[in-house]
Amino acid sequence: MVVVLGADVHKRTHTVVAVDAVGVKTGERVVAATDAGHDVLLRWARGSFSDDERVWAVEDCRHLTARLERCLLAAGERVVRVPPKLMAGARQSARTRGKSDPIDALAVARAALREPDLPAAAHDAVSRELKLLTGHREDLVAERTRMVNRFRWHLHELDPERDPAPTALNRAVVRDQLAGWLAGQSGLVAELAAEILAGIGVLTTRINHLERRIAAAVALAAPQLLDIPGCGPLTAAKIVGETAGIGRFRSEACFAMTAGVAPIPVWSGNTAGRVRLNRGGNRQLNAALHRIAITQVRTGGLGRTYYDKRRAAGDTSAEAYRALKRRLARTVYNTLKTPAQASTEPTLAAAA
Repeated sequence: MVVVLGADVHKRTHTVVAVDAVGVKTGERVVAATDAGHDVLLRWARGSFSDDERVWAVEDCRHLTARLERCLLAAGERVVRVPPKLMAGARQSARTRGKSDPIDALAVARAALREPDLPAAAHDAVSRELKLLTGHREDLVAERTRMVNRFRWHLHELDPERDPAPTALNRAVVRDQLAGWLAGQSGLVAELAAEILAGIGVLTTRINHLERRIAAAVALAAPQLLDIPGCGPLTAAKIVGETAGIGRFRSEACFAMTAGVAPIPVWSGNTAGRVRLNRGGNRQLNAALHRIAITQVRTGGLGRTYYDKRRAAGDTSAEAYRALKRRLARTVYNTLKTPAQASTEPTLAAAA
């Protein structure tokens, strides 16, 4: 008889509830979110339930569950991931009112029982590395943007006629010219502006180094993505990092739903066949597909052909872009799934 151990994971504690094949609670354990706590969980589970019947279910929040998943997988346990929306639905349908860690863990376990084809947990070192690198670069870019805004206000106070474009400060020659001019100015504002300008230079050097490192990693991990028109190294790295292993998706439709580009049916009465905008899914992955779509429409090719076809059929610009992103999701999925074949086939063939 199958036993599902649903885990509600937090930074300090993990709560695990065991349920049998019909969803009846058969056990509960709370441990610290440490390696010692993970060992306690394993000893408890192995002492209470047989190996061939035991399945662990964790909510798909990998920033919290990654350490627990790695521990369980290293110990040879079977682990599946439960999307948060499934857990929330299971909790709302239960007779128990309120919200607590045991209630959430029970909802995770029952959701796993109800959905037999949930993705198995797996940890891909390459995708995690790219996710960390792209996230760190985005943090540095955001910090540089804040520094550029502060610097331009100080510069406006010193001389309103000196108004470089924000992106111009990414170039060393422009920063050197401004630094030379600020060296001849007096006062606290000029001093602060010079300090901020130096910080912009330091951040730009780090960002450029990260971009080269990301490009080199993508060229090794997923060079086939770079063959898709409009998909540069940073976009490809974002796709690989957020996808976290294309094998966890059973079809391209599942990938499109995860990316938030699959339309959602909205039938009512005699309005059969209508769909509405999908506002869910992984927004980072959605943004990566959007960048590819924008670039393809601007530069021409199959993406532009499909966009024009949708516009001629009566779609608005936004609707045409959404349809193009859905086609791109299929292309990206097939490219990652079968890289050898994808590299020799025309990109975005489904959009032609």
